[in-house]
Amino acid sequence: MEREPIKIIKRLNLKKIPSKQISRCWLEIVKDGMGVPVYIPIIVAKGKKKGKVLGITAAVHGNELNGIPVIQKFFNEIDVKKLKGTIVGIPIVNVPSFLRKKRRFLDGTDLNHIMPGKPNGKASEVYAWRVVNKIIKQFNFLVDLHTASNGRINSYYVRADMSDEVVRKMALLQNAQIIVHNPPSDGTLRGTADELDIPAITLEIGNPNLFQKGMINDGLIGIRNLLGYLEITNSKIEEKSPNDTILCKKSYWIYTDTGGLLTVYPDVTKVVKKGEKIATIRNVFGDVIKEYFSPEKGIVIGKSVNPVNQAGGRILHLGIIK
Repeated sequence: MEREPIKIIKRLNLKKIPSKQISRCWLEIVKDGMGVPVYIPIIVAKGKKKGKVLGITAAVHGNELNGIPVIQKFFNEIDVKKLKGTIVGIPIVNVPSFLRKKRRFLDGTDLNHIMPGKPNGKASEVYAWRVVNKIIKQFNFLVDLHTASNGRINSYYVRADMSDEVVRKMALLQNAQIIVHNPPSDGTLRGTADELDIPAITLEIGNPNLFQKGMINDGLIGIRNLLGYLEITNSKIEEKSPNDTILCKKSYWIYTDTGGLLTVYPDVTKVVKKGEKIATIRNVFGDVIKEYFSPEKGIVIGKSVNPVNQAGGRILHLGIIK
C-alpha cells in the first residue's frame, strides 16, 4: 500500500502536527561521523479535541525489542477520530545501537543511566539531551518500554514510584505480574520525566533480542487501559484483581563472588524462601565450587540464563514483597 512520503523534521512541535490524523516523521537528532543525519522515527496520533499528551518510548537500549511492536500495533488499531488529546510513539529511541544490535550507545555508555544528558557532552550525552529536549518535554505522561538485558530474562513487571498516586494508578493499569516501588532519581528516562513533572513508569516486557507475542499483547492491553484512564480514548479498562499483581517495596540483584559455570534454579515469578538454594557454580571440570542461597524471602523478578559467569556476575533480581 502506497503512503505519503515521511517528513523530515528538526524538532517535534506538537502544535503544528495536524489533528484528526496519524502523522509519521523522521526527527533529525544528530549527525554521524560522515556528517549524515541520524533520524528517530516518530508516530503521532492527534485527536480533534485537545487533551493530554501520552508519550510511549521503546528501544532506549538497542537490543530491547518487544516495545517496538507494542507501539506499532497500537497505532495500527487506534481510531484517531475518537481521540481526545495526543499520543506520541517512538518505537526506537536509540537508533545507532538498534542498528548495531547492541544495548549500549556508540561510546559504550548506557543511555538510560545518563539522562537528561548534556548539550555539550560526549556523544551519548548529546544524544540523550536532544531526545529529552526535542521530544520528551512535550509529554504530560510517559510509558518507557524495556526488556531484560543480554544473558538475562525478565518477568512482565513495572518500576514505578508507588508513593505518587497518579504513577501508582498508571502502574496498576499495566496488569503486570510484579510492580516494584522504585523512586526514579537514577539517571533514567523515567527519572528525567519525573524531574520535569511528567508522571512516568518503566514497563519491562520480557527478554532481549526477540519478539514475544504474549508479552507484546500484555503491553498493548496496558497501554489501552492507560488511555482509557487518561480519557484520551474511551477504551474499556481491563483490570486484573489486585491480588494477581505482586507489589514489592524494593528489589535488588544478587551477585556472584567467584567465576565459573552458573546454574540459577528458580524460575521468574517464583517466590523463594530465606535460605533456599538459588544457584550453583561449577568449575570447568564440573566440580561444585560455590552454592548461593536467598538472603531473605522474595520473588524472582528476573535472572541470569548465561552459564558463563565471572566473579561479580548477576544471579537473580529479587523483589521484596510488600
